[in-house]
Amino acid sequence: MSEQQSKKHNNNKKSNNRTHVPVKGYKVEDLQKEPIENLVAIALKEKVENPNEYKRKDLIFEILKSQVSQGGFILFTGILEVMNDGYGFLRSEDGNFANSQNDTYVSGTQIKRFALRNGDIVTGQVRQPKDQEKYYALLKIEAINYLPPEESKKRPLFDNLTPLYATDQLKLEYNPIKLTGRVLDLFTPIGKGQRALIVAPPRTGKTELLKELAHGITHNNPDASLMVLLVDERPEEVTDMQRSVQGEVYSSTFDLPAQNHVRTAEMVIEKAKRRVESGKDVVILLDSITRLARAYNTVTPSSGKVLSGGVDANALHKPKRFFGAARNIEEGGSLTIIATALIDTGSRMDEVIFEEFKGTGNSEVVLNRYVSERRIYPAIDVTKSGTRKEELMVSAEDLQKVWAIRNAMQNMEDVE
Repeated sequence: MSEQQSKKHNNNKKSNNRTHVPVKGYKVEDLQKEPIENLVAIALKEKVENPNEYKRKDLIFEILKSQVSQGGFILFTGILEVMNDGYGFLRSEDGNFANSQNDTYVSGTQIKRFALRNGDIVTGQVRQPKDQEKYYALLKIEAINYLPPEESKKRPLFDNLTPLYATDQLKLEYNPIKLTGRVLDLFTPIGKGQRALIVAPPRTGKTELLKELAHGITHNNPDASLMVLLVDERPEEVTDMQRSVQGEVYSSTFDLPAQNHVRTAEMVIEKAKRRVESGKDVVILLDSITRLARAYNTVTPSSGKVLSGGVDANALHKPKRFFGAARNIEEGGSLTIIATALIDTGSRMDEVIFEEFKGTGNSEVVLNRYVSERRIYPAIDVTKSGTRKEELMVSAEDLQKVWAIRNAMQNMEDVE
């Protein structure tokens, strides 16, 4: 072998080690993104009879079945959900992790062998269901979290990592015309690993504030993974967020049961934890922690102890665990959670939920309804907003200037 051929061979070998996925055959996740007319064209190419008579999910199933019958591979990438009995399923992100005919079964043996955890991104070759089976089955794992399968055994457990105060600020100002990022950078700096609450009365622009936060994070912190979780929101707001934000948007709309809200949230936080275990910086924007707590209150079995507002005594443990996962990690990586909390809704339950979460965050952004009613945005109440241990992120000189501004604003009206 010549030196040039040897170099080419080594380059190919490096490329294969980097991707760790075969390229033969259709990928399920790629088919799920195709518009229906493209799926029909692919089905005709794969000799599927009468493709126009199938629903979308069934048509994908028929394409994959035809592909296997012709000797092709099915390559699937999904998020692992481990069941109580030890086995698991690879769920599609496009469907917000909902159960589907296209899910892939993962045996308990494979989960133990590769030390797989909830939220792992698994890529592998799968086979179609046999006679009495409902789901595809995972034959061979090609990659776990886009790394070789053997690497998954070396990673630490999230709960064993050491939490620290946030010391590295997430810069949010990205456009001189947009004031939201600048105001937050000055008065409520948010760092990597922050646990922040946006306290929002109705109609104060919390959704627009979240979008501005998302733009600032992606523009100034390209290495951070942004995940937006919308719980119990309107479908049109989900579409708007998906089209506005350069990040992963997951949702469970108000027309879905509370079990779906809880399941989607748990899959998102587990996926985020797996990334943090690999030393990555992850930011979750949650709208809202109030509605997530309501969903947990609905699905939690009654303990017989009911707090004011109809909140079960055990219902808030899991949403607190979700919010409490935010931390800066000494060993590398961070998980930042910025969540909205609803107040002044007329619901006693919402007030109880807010009071329970009030002291758990280390940063608080308070929105002012009086200011928003006068069409002044961002409607941030600077005097009530703030960050704990901000001196770890902001220089002493800048901190003195901010405190001077705060003192000057103490006697001013909210609108001023």
